[in-house]
Amino acid sequence: MKLKLFFTLLLTAMALNLNAQADAEEVLFTVDDDPVYVSEFLRVYNKNLDLVQDESQKDVDEYLALFTNYKLKLKEAKTLELHEKPSYLRELNTYKKQLAKNFIYDNKVTDALVEEAYDRISYEVKANHILIKIPENANPQDTLVAFNAIGKLRDRALSEGFETVRKEVHNGTSVFGEELGYFTGFRMVYKFENAAFNTEIDDISQPFRTRFGYHIVKVLDKRKSRGERTVAHIMVGIKPNDTLSENPESRIRDIYKKLNQGEDFEALAKQFSEDKNSAAKGGLLAAFSSGQLSSPEFEDVAFNLNEVGDVSEPFKTKYGWHIVKLHAKKLTPPFEEMKSELEAKVKRDERSKLIDDALYAKLKTKYHIDDEQPALAYFVSIVTDDYFKNTWELPSDFKGDSLLVNIGDQQFTYKDFGDYLEKTQRGTNPKSLIKTIVSEKYDAFLNTRLVLYQENHLEEENEEFAHIVNEYRDGLLLFDLMESTIWNTANSDSLETQNYYNANKEKYVFPKRVDAIVASSAKQRVLKKVAKLLKQNMDLEVIKNLVNNNGEVHVVFTSGIMDANHQALPDGFEFSKGISKIYKHNQAYIVAKVNAVLPKQLKTFEEAKGLIISDYQAYKEENWVNDLKAKYKVVVNQNALDKVRNQIKN
Repeated sequence: MKLKLFFTLLLTAMALNLNAQADAEEVLFTVDDDPVYVSEFLRVYNKNLDLVQDESQKDVDEYLALFTNYKLKLKEAKTLELHEKPSYLRELNTYKKQLAKNFIYDNKVTDALVEEAYDRISYEVKANHILIKIPENANPQDTLVAFNAIGKLRDRALSEGFETVRKEVHNGTSVFGEELGYFTGFRMVYKFENAAFNTEIDDISQPFRTRFGYHIVKVLDKRKSRGERTVAHIMVGIKPNDTLSENPESRIRDIYKKLNQGEDFEALAKQFSEDKNSAAKGGLLAAFSSGQLSSPEFEDVAFNLNEVGDVSEPFKTKYGWHIVKLHAKKLTPPFEEMKSELEAKVKRDERSKLIDDALYAKLKTKYHIDDEQPALAYFVSIVTDDYFKNTWELPSDFKGDSLLVNIGDQQFTYKDFGDYLEKTQRGTNPKSLIKTIVSEKYDAFLNTRLVLYQENHLEEENEEFAHIVNEYRDGLLLFDLMESTIWNTANSDSLETQNYYNANKEKYVFPKRVDAIVASSAKQRVLKKVAKLLKQNMDLEVIKNLVNNNGEVHVVFTSGIMDANHQALPDGFEFSKGISKIYKHNQAYIVAKVNAVLPKQLKTFEEAKGLIISDYQAYKEENWVNDLKAKYKVVVNQNALDKVRNQIKN
């Protein structure tokens, strides 16, 4: 797909659009009565002026010939109805949908979220929380109970102390109260991240809900991000109630002594580390930042190592005893370096919902859609419990023709939404209220239709989008035409390409060449020694060892079949067998041993196959274009062409 897109854009470089400099309605020429306007030609010419390699193409008449050929090919493609092929329409539609995203979404919202994300990853928050866990789709009664419970816990935390309440109520079943340690942006769900970063140090947040339930957060500290660390470790695990094994602390200290005696850290990790996941890799762990590991003690030791290669003293965590070696450290990069990465993360993260919501709100305003939808009461009345069984059907007296909503000039009826309800009933949560289901389904139905309508009308509303789509539309059409008419046939028609080769053999020849060994050096005196050794037919490896010694390289050799244009050979190199004179070449010197001089000779078909196919394609295309000129009448408006010439000269 990417390769095809490249060729499509390459083929249609001429079709890019700029601001017109002439009357948009003035016809420059026609192709079988189809008009091509002066404005389009001038846009194309001016856009591509700096891209043209061949100076002759800057001439108006030369460029007009190229542009006319382009329009002839497009005319042929449409005559062959390539623009109606399902595969063409699918690919064009896919491209339009992808491109439309860049035009319909509000970049200000995305940019603000990206900047916020960078601020968040530049800092770390230390916090604890209390969570009343409830399902995301809990019914209103259970939701209210949980909300009231978390509110009471916050009141108690304010009067009795957060840690006192957290430790008292944490039961691991309905109330969760983990110590979270330090964390940065993207480490928590977005709503939790917001609460933590927006709450001051020593304050307790207001209750807030995530998909896990209701939380309150106590922020203990904030600091600049410590960045990222890559370390290796040696671990001796703690085995409770194991009286037979060696004491883990004693064992880790013996390993530490071996390190201080000069033994290799990676080798000791492979021999003794009980972290099986990392031992085979010399103890190496994946890079991590604060809060990413479930051991604050381990993180603190790793981040306190300053220089790459530094090794910690033995220390204890809940997993065992460790020794850590620093492999790499990385601070938070500048914003511009991270911008594209953060934008991709934002669009994958829960934050993306804010981008979508901003778009829906913008489109509702644009198309005058009210937030209230009175018709939903009717749908609530006809949806039954069969919906939860995926067996619900629209009733026989359904008011399908009634108007539901207008988006621009498109009307949607009750039938449109009713069909949507029927098709999307699978997997509905049985605990949900029917009123909630209908409301959520309508929002999804409306938002999808709003975006689709905007996409379908974007060409009418946005000139830049229309130009780009038109470029791709014509380019894709031209690609399919060239592929079926020229490229594929030239590759597959072996008899025709062979005949073309037989008729044009004189084009495919090897020039006069030499089979040679070329020695290059910055020092002329070194090459004098090399020349003598080459004359003695000494083996090349032996010569290298004699002239390149003490770890220094004085001579580089190039050997093989070379023509006069080979980079190793200087201009004026004499093609004669034997040892050449020493030439000055590319700010150095060369001497060559010519083993044989190969005369000019014809290439075989296989040796020239790639060039033959390319030439045959050009030959076939030229004849094909001539046929198109005979098939479709081109009429040039001479007065308009004279104006174009004058305008370009001025």
